[in-house]
Amino acid sequence: MTHLQAGLSPETLEKARLELNENPDTLHQDIQEVRDMVITRPDIGFLRTDDAFILRFLRARKFQHFEAFRLLAQYFEYRQQNLDMFKSFKATDPGIKQALKDGFPGGLANLDHYGRKILVLFAANWDQSRYTLVDILRAILLSLEAMIEDPELQVNGFVLIIDWSNFTFKQASKLTPSMLRLAIEGLQ
Repeated sequence: MTHLQAGLSPETLEKARLELNENPDTLHQDIQEVRDMVITRPDIGFLRTDDAFILRFLRARKFQHFEAFRLLAQYFEYRQQNLDMFKSFKATDPGIKQALKDGFPGGLANLDHYGRKILVLFAANWDQSRYTLVDILRAILLSLEAMIEDPELQVNGFVLIIDWSNFTFKQASKLTPSMLRLAIEGLQ
């Protein structure tokens, strides 16, 4: 076990080995292979290429190096293409703060039977007079960024449940194709 796997339970270590193809003997080599691909995309400003950060992407793509690199590149491309969304990207930002207070997203205390974190969104709770749909997306992305720091969740993952009941036509009118595209790209 390497220092990058410290804090993982024995069950999670085994799950990482079996389901994600994570091998402590080749972990640093796997990370370096992804890091070496960074030079192939000089058009992207890779702000982080440290071991722990790259490991997240390897786990997300079951240690398929090229797929992990593609996800890493997409992550930074999205951030570069949507600079306004990431200005004041912290829980104290008024729009993000209000969205978080209203449960966008809400997290259940217990994990599911696979060890995944369960996030819930009640779409009808969106108060359009206090914050925008972009604020909700920013709150979700900020929450995911914070949660993905946990190595257990990197291995086990997340479940996002969206309850659309009682969602009004007025609220739905704000779901433009460009807004939906922004949300889908951000969550991928």
